[in-house]
Amino acid sequence: MQTQIEELAARQTSQYSADDLALFNEFKNALNRGEIRAAERDANGKWQTNAWVKRGILLGFRMGQIIEQTAAGAPLQFLDKNTYPIRRFSSDDRVRIVPGGSSIRDGAYIAPGVVCMPPMFVNAGAYVDEGTMIDSHALVGSCAQIGKRVHLSAAAQIGGVLEPAGAIPVIIEDDVIVGGNCGVYEGAIVRERAVLASGTIITGSTPVFDLVRETVYRRSADAALEIPAGAVVVPGSRAINTDKAREWGLSLYAPIIVKYRDEKTDAATQLEEALR
Repeated sequence: MQTQIEELAARQTSQYSADDLALFNEFKNALNRGEIRAAERDANGKWQTNAWVKRGILLGFRMGQIIEQTAAGAPLQFLDKNTYPIRRFSSDDRVRIVPGGSSIRDGAYIAPGVVCMPPMFVNAGAYVDEGTMIDSHALVGSCAQIGKRVHLSAAAQIGGVLEPAGAIPVIIEDDVIVGGNCGVYEGAIVRERAVLASGTIITGSTPVFDLVRETVYRRSADAALEIPAGAVVVPGSRAINTDKAREWGLSLYAPIIVKYRDEKTDAATQLEEALR
């Protein structure tokens, strides 16, 4: 499939045959089943982008035509590419989607045990693993990779990264808690069991200050910004050390690691498990 998708994506055309569409649908169904994904973690814990998968997702947008996709009896009208309709689920999928306006685009993997609270949205190419909760007004962007037992709290925004095809998408590893109104963007990686306190914003270009280990984490030319495993990150600020900034009392936003998870932190998350 990889070779066929690569060849079709490289073709400079706006005309696609029935066989081309069948190949894309086979590709999209593999995404739905979680058999292929936009990024994977290797044996050494490093995340690698599957650029051909991202090119296949982009191909779907190029192949599609905008059509009306309103479901029978539904009050809302949808106009979108026919290659990416709303994904349909059955009870066999063992996914809980609470009524109230949520939508998941076709081409996204939603594992058994995932809970979706209304309204929320998952875009094409995303991968959401077992036992995760996507709370109200949360977004999982294109190709974002969400691990097991993650809590995406209300209004959390996990950004999408489709282009360039080789760029690492946003990664949220197992057992991470993303607090309300948090945002993770630009291919940042949040390692397992980390906690982002409400209102924390993580971007690829924002330095993160670790008070515990007395270091600063930044994105490099060949590596994404990473939040260490078990880190507890809160929103903070840092002074701007120029004469005028000091005169005006200015500071810049700065995410700060204030501690690493301990028994007290874990105890605060137990109620969440009971609610799922």
